[in-house]
Amino acid sequence: MPEKHLFEYAVIRVMPRVERGEFLNVGVILYCASQGFLKTRFELNEDRLRAFAGKIDITELTERLQAFERICAGRATGGAIGQLAVASRFRWLTAARSTVVQTSPVHPGLCADAGETLDRLFDELVRLY
Repeated sequence: MPEKHLFEYAVIRVMPRVERGEFLNVGVILYCASQGFLKTRFELNEDRLRAFAGKIDITELTERLQAFERICAGRATGGAIGQLAVASRFRWLTAARSTVVQTSPVHPGLCADAGETLDRLFDELVRLY
């Protein structure tokens, strides 16, 4: 049986009108310390977003989500936050905020492969079949 590793994840949500509390799941961020893994995956279904939010700026939304990717990668392109330790980057990205892009509470789990787990969670929590 493969070794199991503790991981944490949060769902990335688009909440166009924060005061209403309505959101669409658009991505997942997953952190696994023992595998040195921090990655996000997102997908914007423009038709669904426009039906849900009307005049939402897809370009700006994409830029915000790409910032999550840059911070996860930990390079200089991730700015000051991208230079923090992996755990700190995850905590910063999943901190509570009241903006259009938010994350769910953080959930733990066990996995053998963090990349495969990210893909599975993305399919289960974001993609519509």
